[in-house]
Amino acid sequence: MIGPLRIDPPVLQAPMAGFTNYAFRHLVRQFGGAGLQATEMISARSFVWKDEHEAEHPDRLWGVREEPRPLAVQIWDNDPEVLARTGERLAHEYRVSVVDINFGCPVPRVTDKAHSGSYLLRDPDRIGAIVARVVQACAPVPVTAKIRLGCKPEQITAARVAEAVEQAGAAALTVHGRTAQDFFRGEADWDRIAELKSVLRRIPLIGNGDLDSAEKVVQAFRRYPVDGVMIARAALGRPWLFRQIQSALRGEPVPPDPSADQQRDVLLQHYGHIVERFGSQRGTVLMRKYACCYAQGRPGARHFRGLVAHVRSPEEFHQVVMECFPRDPTNAATTGPAAECRGPQD
Repeated sequence: MIGPLRIDPPVLQAPMAGFTNYAFRHLVRQFGGAGLQATEMISARSFVWKDEHEAEHPDRLWGVREEPRPLAVQIWDNDPEVLARTGERLAHEYRVSVVDINFGCPVPRVTDKAHSGSYLLRDPDRIGAIVARVVQACAPVPVTAKIRLGCKPEQITAARVAEAVEQAGAAALTVHGRTAQDFFRGEADWDRIAELKSVLRRIPLIGNGDLDSAEKVVQAFRRYPVDGVMIARAALGRPWLFRQIQSALRGEPVPPDPSADQQRDVLLQHYGHIVERFGSQRGTVLMRKYACCYAQGRPGARHFRGLVAHVRSPEEFHQVVMECFPRDPTNAATTGPAAECRGPQD
């Protein structure tokens, strides 16, 4: 439970800037298995500025008003009032299910330049003040927080931050098992995540980091006292991963990955949503990074990335996809989407 909201299954789709837009969320929803989905990270300062200047709100809110619930929107800044104004609008006008505050982003433009995201982990009291103000503004919509273990390996502040977040009235805490300095290097420290369960008295603990298969999620629930898990990068080119995890948690047979033909069709469906929103030229350029995710770790992925990185039109995009994800007359479920793509294997 996150406040009054039941999360079933207890598997959350992570907010990822530049990736978890409406097109991606729609695909995840089609496959099923995500107990709570989230938007991209929203700049609260930008949101307020656009309100004051009657400007159109950012593409990162694409689809938020209309799409099915539950849905979380993640916001970031370091000013309690700016965050509260944004959270209040999202909760009461957009009617989102959860307002999440980001205290974990390690990207320099957020930390070094804006003194937000994981930069704030050095000051648990300030985090507590931010959470308390946003909780007040958003009530009765639950407010959650996402953090990392600390700023540096020698500066682990997660326990003090967790305590501050809970005391401020948050409804849940998600912890990524790395420090900001680690970025995404090395392995997530799930033992450190687990230690926080003894700190929290009433709100759920959600673990995040390195969960890239249904088997790993099942093991995480067995080995660590977490109430939920959050799936991030592993699902970007595999929106069916949540369905596989849901089956595994139920003790049911895990569905195999879609066939090569089906994976290619998912990729093209994703492309169709992006082009419909942004137009053929801009949509094609934006789709380059999404397309690379579908070939991640598969034979020919490097060659595919080299080709798709330069496409500029729908015709070029479809040509590259059909070359590297050719139709399989046998439609074998075990064939990967880039198995026949010419070029060196990754």
